Amino acid sequence: MRKFFIRSAIFLAGFGFIAGATLFAFAYFTVSVPDPNAFVNSQSTIIQYSNGEEIGRIGSENRQIVPLAKIPMNVRHAVLAAEDRSFYSNRAFSITGIARAVINNLRGGSLQGGSTITQQYAKTAFLSPERTIQRKIKELVIAIKLENQLSKDQIFESYLNTIYFGRGSYGVQTAAQQYFNRNVDQLTNAQAIVISCILRSPGFYDPSYSKENEERLTNRFDYVVKGMIEAEWLSEEDAAKLKFPTIAPRVTSGSLSGPKGHIIEAVSKELKSLGFTEEQLLVGGLVIKTTIDQKAQTAAVDAINKLTPTKVPENLHIALVAIRPGTGEVVAMYGGADYLKRQLNDATQAIALAGSTFKSFALVAALEAGIPLTSMWNGDSPQIFDDLGKPYEVGNYGNEGWGQVDLLFATKHSINTVYVPLGQKAGLDNVVSAARRAGIPETVAMMPTPSVALGPASPHVIDVANAYATFAAQGIKSKPYLVTSVLGSNKGVLYEGRAQTEEVFSKEVMADLTYALKSVVNGGTGAAALALGRPAAGKTGTSQSNASAWFSGYTPQLAASVSFFRDDATQTLNGIGGLTSVTGGSFPARIWTAFMKGALKGEPVMDFPAPSNVGGLEPIVMTSGGVQTPKKK
Repeated sequence: MRKFFIRSAIFLAGFGFIAGATLFAFAYFTVSVPDPNAFVNSQSTIIQYSNGEEIGRIGSENRQIVPLAKIPMNVRHAVLAAEDRSFYSNRAFSITGIARAVINNLRGGSLQGGSTITQQYAKTAFLSPERTIQRKIKELVIAIKLENQLSKDQIFESYLNTIYFGRGSYGVQTAAQQYFNRNVDQLTNAQAIVISCILRSPGFYDPSYSKENEERLTNRFDYVVKGMIEAEWLSEEDAAKLKFPTIAPRVTSGSLSGPKGHIIEAVSKELKSLGFTEEQLLVGGLVIKTTIDQKAQTAAVDAINKLTPTKVPENLHIALVAIRPGTGEVVAMYGGADYLKRQLNDATQAIALAGSTFKSFALVAALEAGIPLTSMWNGDSPQIFDDLGKPYEVGNYGNEGWGQVDLLFATKHSINTVYVPLGQKAGLDNVVSAARRAGIPETVAMMPTPSVALGPASPHVIDVANAYATFAAQGIKSKPYLVTSVLGSNKGVLYEGRAQTEEVFSKEVMADLTYALKSVVNGGTGAAALALGRPAAGKTGTSQSNASAWFSGYTPQLAASVSFFRDDATQTLNGIGGLTSVTGGSFPARIWTAFMKGALKGEPVMDFPAPSNVGGLEPIVMTSGGVQTPKKK
């Protein structure tokens, strides 16, 4: 009887082996490896930075293919340490891992674990997410065929471009953008390790979901670091210097998610205005090169993420636009944290009270009228002025009285009670004209009233940035644009963008304006921008009742405007970041400075032209009625 059972067991085992081998052989010859690039829609429109790197796509999921040569070794080693340390020496599958998975499945659990990177790639790229023995067999067959057809580097490259990292990002490139606002080749060691930790189970390790996830990620971070040290991919000295990096806030998933969605949508809008159809953009296979500078855009998002205070109102909006003077190229644009949550672009579509940023236009009009920076004015507060026969009371910020001051000092400290009569003396129509010529479009309502210099108008942030770019270009106004070229699917050139410029102010007036706006940075209301460490000119703007706060400024190479505002002018910025009132010299100026530091890194330090002393150097006293009286010596 005992011999019978032994023979039966041997027979069944042999039969099972033969049946399993037959089944595997059948699967091997019937299961084919699909095209590994089939998931990439070759006809989608690719949007690029000015350097040719990809921003995103129209008509595809959030995935960007990066050659292995452009994925740095620190990222590769971190992923290997986290997922498959013997990848380059092992076979397509792990026998012990499969055995553990099968035993778990026979015990009633799901089929899981034990996968090499080759298996993971086969599963991710070609198979459904079900966990069954049948699917596992297919996974093994595809993995074996991949090993026979491709090199290890080819498999690893495909894996890194295919694996899901959470937050709607497929592949290591979009993961780097989602978690750290930079491309994969810019990741630090610590950032690369975090990326490698999260890919195993984003919902389990992404710290934005829960405190527990944060703790799990920290523990896995230490595990990967230890693995990299053991494999001699990271020295103990470098490991000791690692600091857990700051991870960007989670945004909704998709190719339009995050700040870049606003850029892609703005580019789409510009393309449609140029005559390209919706169908061309979705399936035309176009390649769009933009004016957006990758370094500058990264600096913009980083500055806002790092310097925006915590616990802000949900409807606080922050916008930034940077424009290259003399060309109109939009170098950077931040229209909001997440396009999928708010489609209105805060940089190009939302409006906010301009506040004292408009004092620059009054100063331009005054200089054109021959009123010098040395002219003397009454800076007391409050004062009453005439507005078509009606009294118009004006006070300074904090109701501070300054006494007799020259126009340069009044600009430096943004004195309202000087700028209202300055606009009246220069001619209120001339102030409006200066704003229009600088770049404030006709769509922005402006009335020639005594308050015009104090910024009751509500422009778009891109309008103000363009006006200040006109100042930086010494009076040359340019039309802002985003698209530099459009290539068709056959690589033929369908469109080329070019600068549209016009001289609107004299160089002499611009030299004196810039000299005055430099004083705002050098110890005035915009002193935070002094940390830029290179010549800069700018103007703070804080609207009435603290409804908005601006800093707009420029160097010879770049102009930018930053604005804080809420949904309407009845809502205040008071209390944000612990400040009684948020002025243009606080968060906006700090963000502007951090942005410009990053955007101009490596660029030569350039100075502005010397002042021209329009109107002469003789100090003259200006009365509120506009009557000039020589200053007594």
